[in-house]
Amino acid sequence: MVNLMHEAVKEAWKYQGLTYPNPAVGALISDRFGSILSCKAHTKAGFAHAEVEVIKDAYFKLTDDEKILKLQKSRKIHDYLMKNHNDVFKNHTLHVTLEPCNHHGRTPPCSHLIKELKFKKVVVGKRDINPIAVGGVEYLREHGIKVELLEECHECEELITPFLKWQKSNFIFFKLAMSLNGVIDGGIITDEASRELVHRFRDVCDLLVIGGNTVRTDRPTLDARLCEGKAPDILIYSRTKDFDNSIPLFKVKNRKVFIDDNFTILKNYKNIMIEGGEGMLKATKEIVDLYALFHSPNFKIGKYPELSLKLNYLFSKNIANDILMWLKS
Repeated sequence: MVNLMHEAVKEAWKYQGLTYPNPAVGALISDRFGSILSCKAHTKAGFAHAEVEVIKDAYFKLTDDEKILKLQKSRKIHDYLMKNHNDVFKNHTLHVTLEPCNHHGRTPPCSHLIKELKFKKVVVGKRDINPIAVGGVEYLREHGIKVELLEECHECEELITPFLKWQKSNFIFFKLAMSLNGVIDGGIITDEASRELVHRFRDVCDLLVIGGNTVRTDRPTLDARLCEGKAPDILIYSRTKDFDNSIPLFKVKNRKVFIDDNFTILKNYKNIMIEGGEGMLKATKEIVDLYALFHSPNFKIGKYPELSLKLNYLFSKNIANDILMWLKS
């Protein structure tokens, strides 16, 4: 039998690193026979939550009402469903990796929508720790919706590691590119699709950390131009603080650039990405929460890393010809 919460978790992992300051959340709707009707995820802060996305998709599949497909704003989707649902979900179960929100923010409360649509059952993978958003489980139960709260869903816990980290202090992840034969240094390794995703990561990061040798050798810009996003602040990790100011990263507007031989500045930022190779891997292995490894199918001439780093697999997906793996130490 298909583990429905597992499928919702997998869908959410596809957008890990892109939802800051919101958590990555997945949602799935199944019918009375346990067959999957729809599986969706939250894709970006300000966009519809996972519950709204999956209900929108499932509603269309159940009704063939194409009008809802034209709606993009969460509030408009919410209002349309409230008026037109006709109890089509009364025999359906909603699985969601995180407790449905119970407050009015940039989007209406998901708990209110779920209640109005009269789902037969809601399965929740993890309680929300955000004091502003909590209360969805109690609200649904008070209004007659059966709610099953999974007590120990480790997959759901791991999924929201970034959210748990930046709620308390900060979240730090290391973006790494590797060729098929294990080379991680020496210029471009991955396809453009992977590089575009990295730019989307940068767009939602507060700070990007890079090694001094990489800056001097590659002379990077380190912006988010491939997705027309904002450029994060930069920490150049280097003992030597003299750099050629004509290097493009220094020319990006509305950005702060720090040069230091320690990571003290990280305490002032919430969502932090590290980019680099062997040197940065060694220097940061004690502070990194997750690793995002882009694995290319191509061989590359270059230096192999000489370090020991034991990692555990969390999730993988194809990015054009590459594979993105999320790993933890």
